[in-house]
Amino acid sequence: MSNLILVTGPARSGKSEWAETLALQTGKAVIYVATAQTQPDDEEWLSRIEKHQRRRPATWKTLLVPHQLAATLQEYAGSNCCLLVDSLGTWVANCLDWDEVFWESTITELLENLGQTSNSSVIFVAEETGWGVVPAYPMGRKFRDRLGQLVRYLGTIANPVYLVTGGHILNLSALGKPLPHFHKSLP
Repeated sequence: MSNLILVTGPARSGKSEWAETLALQTGKAVIYVATAQTQPDDEEWLSRIEKHQRRRPATWKTLLVPHQLAATLQEYAGSNCCLLVDSLGTWVANCLDWDEVFWESTITELLENLGQTSNSSVIFVAEETGWGVVPAYPMGRKFRDRLGQLVRYLGTIANPVYLVTGGHILNLSALGKPLPHFHKSLP
């Protein structure tokens, strides 16, 4: 099993369930890195969070990390655990108000910290947002572009990369090949 895994796909495709299965397969203590922020007035959102919580084993530690993802990865880099980050789309949404300079430095720090996670396994869950129309409003385009670029960065260094869609799990690392020379454009 690889040190860095990316699980991506559309909404409600089973990405989280597949990532949870992979986390169990590591045989390591699992730390679930939840990027969602609770919204006390949003009962439907709270219900979604509760559904995820019920599905996880009680032995898993949960960290609420709506912003400081790079620092969290650095904190656990030397441990022999599995960090399951669910989800990058929610994390990107939490960080939309950051200016481009701060965003780029955050992504650089995140990628650098991933290089230090030699003992731990890291599994990222990420939504695919770019398969539809280009959003008609600036914030929607910013979200789509940031998440798409981040998933692309991680896809160049993760192995395996899985696509979960249509009730199927596809190992993109086994079926395809990465774009040549993309790593040169990483932040």
